[in-house]
Amino acid sequence: MNMFILNLALAVIWAALWGSPTLLMLGAGYVLGFLILWFASPVFGLRDGYFLRSWRILRLILYFLYELIMSSIRVAYDVMTPNDFSTPAILEMPLDVTSDFEILLVTNLISLTPGTLSLDVSSDRKTLTFHAMYADDPEAVIRDLKSGMERLVKEVFE
Repeated sequence: MNMFILNLALAVIWAALWGSPTLLMLGAGYVLGFLILWFASPVFGLRDGYFLRSWRILRLILYFLYELIMSSIRVAYDVMTPNDFSTPAILEMPLDVTSDFEILLVTNLISLTPGTLSLDVSSDRKTLTFHAMYADDPEAVIRDLKSGMERLVKEVFE
């Protein structure tokens, strides 16, 4: 059985038992159902990678939120001060992700982060062209994106 569907069913049951199908109750039911399934998985042999993938998705979300906050602060500081700290550049990053969805996710996460914008993916889908507002060290910008955003997206879909 699909563990995600089972977890959603447990969340709906939890909300129904409390008589208030609010988003908060569904969220609490989802977390409680996740914990129940995690503790029960050795007993019932429920090992299908659901827990590992959930952890990886959570890690990607937390990493993106951290990058979003830090880059927002950096861009806001640069805009609000009289000095211009930006060193914009158009960079090319070789892609390790291969599927269309992985490429889409990486490019969108990069574009959603203030200070960077995805411009193009090569026709062979092996190179991403993007604009970086702070590219003092272009190799470091590419290395950070590859070791952060792209690596975490790749891990989610392993």
